[in-house]
Amino acid sequence: MGIRHYLKDIGRGKDGARALSRDQATDLMGQVLDGTASDLEVGAFCVAMRIKGETPEEMAGFLDAVHERLEMLPASSRPLVVLPSYNGARKLPVLTPLLALLLAREGLPVLVHGTATEDRSAHSADVLAALGLPALQALGEIEPGQVAFAPTALLLPGLQRLLEVRRTLGLRNSAHSLVKLMDPLAPVAGDSLIVGSYTHREYAQSMAATIALTGSDALLLRGTEGEPVADPRRTPQMDGFLAGQPQPCLQEAQGGPLTALPTLPTAIDAASTAGYIRAVLAGSLPVPAPIALQVVHIVRLTAQI
Repeated sequence: MGIRHYLKDIGRGKDGARALSRDQATDLMGQVLDGTASDLEVGAFCVAMRIKGETPEEMAGFLDAVHERLEMLPASSRPLVVLPSYNGARKLPVLTPLLALLLAREGLPVLVHGTATEDRSAHSADVLAALGLPALQALGEIEPGQVAFAPTALLLPGLQRLLEVRRTLGLRNSAHSLVKLMDPLAPVAGDSLIVGSYTHREYAQSMAATIALTGSDALLLRGTEGEPVADPRRTPQMDGFLAGQPQPCLQEAQGGPLTALPTLPTAIDAASTAGYIRAVLAGSLPVPAPIALQVVHIVRLTAQI
């Protein structure tokens, strides 16, 4: 039947659009991911949802469709930390790989996943490759203390195609929110911790509601330029969730004027960022305090899973 009947509900503008149920959202996203919807329908879906905005129930349904099709990883002996990395470097170096390697140093298995959805100076995949960690060609178990990078296309080609629509339309779509909360171990509760990030405060509430509906274990924070790593200059608020239930606030946001700035590379290309990360891991440069705190909170959350 296609997705035309769903477009009639979601395509009536910001005030006239009707929200979909979780089951309807699952069916709609499933057709988009499977490629049964036409290019015109997919474009209409992307624009309609951009104008309407996703409800937590719709996001939970979209995630259900993703998890039904995602290439799942085998569980490790310790909870897998999942770092979605899609934005890359803008004004600051992308330090998601530093966070990943610090967590691995704590004995955790870490999966970074992502794809380049915009033309930027560097992405996590570039930095990890410069550190000797090329992208996976096939999925397998990630051992404790190991960092792996999985391209989105390896996890779910249909999701990669949906992300690529941005290059045609010039607009973000629901896929850019989905990837921040998807779990490659979703069928096995308690085997992973999602580190989700938001750029605008209003998204914190909707992401928290989606985490509650999906029963996920997660750490949620305002990331650095869309990346799931704390801003190295100022500690953001960090919130934890276990089985979808909010925990007492893990970390209050740092207030007041900045009195000191960390030493960061002046260039944001992959080679410069990789050199900085090597220096931090070797101890010749300090770990930025906000990132060190994020590591502590993630380790504590995984110990409770």
